Amino acid sequence: MTVRKVAQSPLDLPTQDEMLSMSGLEAMQKMARGDIAGPPIAHLLGYHLSEVSEGRAVFTGTPEFGFTNPMGTVHGGWYGTLLDSCMACAVMTKVPRGSVYTTLEYKINILRPIPLGTEIEAVGIVQHVGRSTGIAHGDIRGVSDGKLYATGSTTCIVMKLR
Repeated sequence: MTVRKVAQSPLDLPTQDEMLSMSGLEAMQKMARGDIAGPPIAHLLGYHLSEVSEGRAVFTGTPEFGFTNPMGTVHGGWYGTLLDSCMACAVMTKVPRGSVYTTLEYKINILRPIPLGTEIEAVGIVQHVGRSTGIAHGDIRGVSDGKLYATGSTTCIVMKLR
């Protein structure tokens, strides 16, 4: 069983200096191992980083009733957050020490509703990361059924701070 650190307050998160001292891949690997806290939103929305390698990030989660819209289906924002996380974190794995990144824009296509309680994987794969931008795509698939529930693409901005 892997114990994951989850930030409960701003004090639990690594400082900017700590983050800038590592490459994006190093930081993501530390999060995956539980050596540093992951993002609070992941805990709030019921997902976690389950796998990371250069150019690839995988988040696993299970939508529950609290993530539904008034019609009782999984809210589009849940799909969007998981796809933004996996795609942007895939870009992060290619960001060098001393640089940061953030999502510039992303697009998602929801193909079918995820049944509540269905475990999914959101997989982000880098297509390109340069000095100032990164591009990635992502898929959400059911772990047990293999169905494709949503796809997405992102452009991230990369900024050198040091």
